[in-house]
Amino acid sequence: MNIKIRHATVQDVSIISQIHAECWKTAYRGIIPQKYLDELKVDFWIPTFTNWIENRIFSVYLICVDEIPVGCTAYGKSRDDKLPDWGEVISVYIRSDYWGKGLAKKLLEYVLLCMRQDGYRNCYLWVLKENLRARHFYEKIRFEWNQDELFSDIMGKQIVDVRYVLKFE
Repeated sequence: MNIKIRHATVQDVSIISQIHAECWKTAYRGIIPQKYLDELKVDFWIPTFTNWIENRIFSVYLICVDEIPVGCTAYGKSRDDKLPDWGEVISVYIRSDYWGKGLAKKLLEYVLLCMRQDGYRNCYLWVLKENLRARHFYEKIRFEWNQDELFSDIMGKQIVDVRYVLKFE
């Protein structure tokens, strides 16, 4: 298995959006309303990632196995005004048929190295409170839940994200 991590380009936004949609439909089953997941379009994230890449808002990477993109990540400057000097991991998604192969860990460790090189001393990410698999994964990488919660609503269901932080120093 030949694994490579590479910078994503605008030409990759379709596959990035597909990876996000597939991962949402798999990882968030039972957490996000099923009707929302069923109606989620594979092209939903194309405008977002096009903007992020074209305008260099966030750094976006793909992880490929034998040249096939199987996961993606985005990170950059914190979107939270309370943490202006922090880095933020926006997303880390691996296609479910590649779960358990160490690819998410490899991708996240790569991003954390990039963030350190970019000068961030701390970083955070948001994860669904009910997504215990992901929370356990981040805890194994040394992220800690700092008790911050972010509330949103999807189709009438309250969704709770929790913030995990990692201090590089």
